Amino acid sequence: MRKTPTPSAPPRRGRLRRTLLALASALSLAAAGASAAQASAPPPPSGWTQVFVDDFDGPANTGVNTSNWQYATGTSYPGGPANWGTGEVETMTNSTNNVALDGNGNLRITPRRDSAGNWTSGRIETNRTDFQPPSGGKLRVEGRIQMPNVTGVAAEGYWPAFWMLGAPFRGNYHNWPSIGELDIMENVQGLNRVWSTMHCGTNPGGPCNESTGIGNSTACPNTTCQSGFHTYSMEWDRSVSPEAIRFYVDGNNYHTVTANQVDATTWANATNHGFFIILNVAMGGGFPDAFGGGLDGDTQPGNPMVVDYVQVLSAGGGTTPPPTGNRDAYSAIQAESYDGQTGVSTESTSDSGGGQNIGGLANGDWALYRGVNFGSTAATQFNARVASGAPSGVSGLVEVRLDSRTNPPLGSFAIGNTGGWQSWRTVPANISGVTGTHDVYLTFTSGQSQEFVNVNWFNFGR
Repeated sequence: MRKTPTPSAPPRRGRLRRTLLALASALSLAAAGASAAQASAPPPPSGWTQVFVDDFDGPANTGVNTSNWQYATGTSYPGGPANWGTGEVETMTNSTNNVALDGNGNLRITPRRDSAGNWTSGRIETNRTDFQPPSGGKLRVEGRIQMPNVTGVAAEGYWPAFWMLGAPFRGNYHNWPSIGELDIMENVQGLNRVWSTMHCGTNPGGPCNESTGIGNSTACPNTTCQSGFHTYSMEWDRSVSPEAIRFYVDGNNYHTVTANQVDATTWANATNHGFFIILNVAMGGGFPDAFGGGLDGDTQPGNPMVVDYVQVLSAGGGTTPPPTGNRDAYSAIQAESYDGQTGVSTESTSDSGGGQNIGGLANGDWALYRGVNFGSTAATQFNARVASGAPSGVSGLVEVRLDSRTNPPLGSFAIGNTGGWQSWRTVPANISGVTGTHDVYLTFTSGQSQEFVNVNWFNFGR
């Protein structure tokens, strides 16, 4: 969620809330503040690999590609802080009235106000939560965006943003800012400025000066942020020491955060996991209020944030970052704290201790937990807290794999109906002995297509 920054400081975007030396062609276009969409994202520079892209091509007045994006709707995450934790007033929808392709290679996120004065807008997030640099390498996240083209009194309350949240936030919604937030582009009130910020640590105060965070801002070059497209990017560099996260507009590096600016634990908690990407336009809230607020009848609805493309590039290092040992194998690992997943949903649990469980689990689904430390004495047992309301005859395997989803399982157990989707039991399984630090995958395998299990937590034993 975002919190309320001071007017002289960068915003707090958060849920509580590219990078750089881009291709010469991309930079020249951005520097010119071109006002039309490109045909597609620029090809990766030499040494870089494209790991995600959306050019927002498609027929006019259609929604986003849901294989890439999911809609966040309403006024909060399920069970999360009200008003997205920031005080913003809009209701987010999945309507093409708020979130739609324009047929010319752009995405438009458009705030609307009805006759009763109620605001709606749009917020989309990548399904993927695993964006992070490889060990010893770099990650670049970039988007070519035109901010809502409105200024002055008519722009009061506008808050467009392009940003990222740490994967452990998804499904928890109460662990901000410790899990990290990287704001690549934020703007308020139609001002000709772009803010970038890293949020981390504790709130309020702490090593990252929350809820303001560690940030900076600059004016958009050549054309204003509102009157033209600009390329906003973040480069996360693990090839240097100290590790660095750099923020750019049109190739101009105007803000850098390095690991030695905070203590090692704060940095590790904020960065030793994947991230997901968010695009949204909020109305009102703490950040606009810090610069005068004024969201009222004079504010002009219908001005979209226009997104030409979003892409993610990776360079150098190995294929995945090494596990960092930040999870204890022998303590309960909350299932909703995954670093990546496919097919997983979260919900409130009635199990002892409350919180959330993961559910909707069926054949082929999986969840990733990075950096599980087993120590030097081998773990030989796996325990999981599970429940199932699967129909008679439907069951499946809960499997444990290390470091790759394609590696053979260390062990598994079968589970069928336990008496209901919130009827919990702890099920043990023997596993091949394991020591050291590993990424752990829970994989779910069944001969049927139906959902067959929920998981609240798991751990290992000797």
